Amino acid sequence: MRTYRLEELGGASGVTLKEEAIPSPAHGQVLLRVRASSINFRDIIIANGWYPLPIPVGRVPFSDGAGEVIEVGHGVKRFAVGDRVLGNFFPNLFGGKYTADTEQWVAHHDGWLTEYKVVDAEAVVAVPEHLSFEEAASLPCAALTAWSAVKGVRAGDTVLTQGTGGVSLFALQLAKAFGAKVVATTSSREKAERLKSLGADHVIDYKASPEWGAAVKELCGGSGVDHVVEVGGPETLTESLKAVALGGHISIVGVLAGVAGGIDFMSLFQSQATLRPTVVGNRLDLEEMLRVFDQHSIKPVIDNVYEFEDLKSAWDHFAARNVFGKVVIRH
Repeated sequence: MRTYRLEELGGASGVTLKEEAIPSPAHGQVLLRVRASSINFRDIIIANGWYPLPIPVGRVPFSDGAGEVIEVGHGVKRFAVGDRVLGNFFPNLFGGKYTADTEQWVAHHDGWLTEYKVVDAEAVVAVPEHLSFEEAASLPCAALTAWSAVKGVRAGDTVLTQGTGGVSLFALQLAKAFGAKVVATTSSREKAERLKSLGADHVIDYKASPEWGAAVKELCGGSGVDHVVEVGGPETLTESLKAVALGGHISIVGVLAGVAGGIDFMSLFQSQATLRPTVVGNRLDLEEMLRVFDQHSIKPVIDNVYEFEDLKSAWDHFAARNVFGKVVIRH
């Protein structure tokens, strides 16, 4: 089988394609023919050496993947040969909260950028029938993070999303499924139209309106939004605090705009907002989210699909940060 391994830091140039033997499943495990994987911002910072956890040399990259069960080990009852499955982002977090003992793909186990993979049967879940392998492979990190970020949203609430990356688009789709209104930010008229086609009620160009927090509040009749899905970090959090309603909720998801910058304490205090760091989710969360995807026929937004051999093009396209949706690798 062909497998990519991260041999040295520095981006796609440090990832090497190798020929390896196909593994066999042990007790409680399944062997998968991996059919697709997807790239996350996490994969970029891992390859560049910025990840907060140590990454052993030679790890298989990517936390997200989906495939077909082709062999089951002794004792496996959850799945049978032919079942389609996708991986849980945290392979040993079946319920409850993230702790110091929670394991991650790439940090603690080889990731999904390979043609065949052995995993514990408990670390994967069934793919809804209406999703392709490519679509399913886009879900474990970004979609589940969005699910956790909009948890508690109710019909009639207003949700603010930022940009057109995977988490933000999934948050938009899920918020609309819950009956909420969505205000989205973006940087171009073309992307604004695409956001509206996905259900965004209002779109603000953050380049034309750098102080977009006030514009968001004005759109909400001066009261602000109930929930913010904050993906930018310190730079955008300042505007999110201006946009959020008194006593609203801000889910801290990422630092796509960088870690530089500070927070004005009085703005935070006066907002009376609840700030909640969001770290993907557990397997029960993933299964619950997939039921909603199934019931509402939600399909992920795919920016582009690349072939397994064309990893560098996929990597460079994603790293350029001008995407609308998920970048997927077909295996």
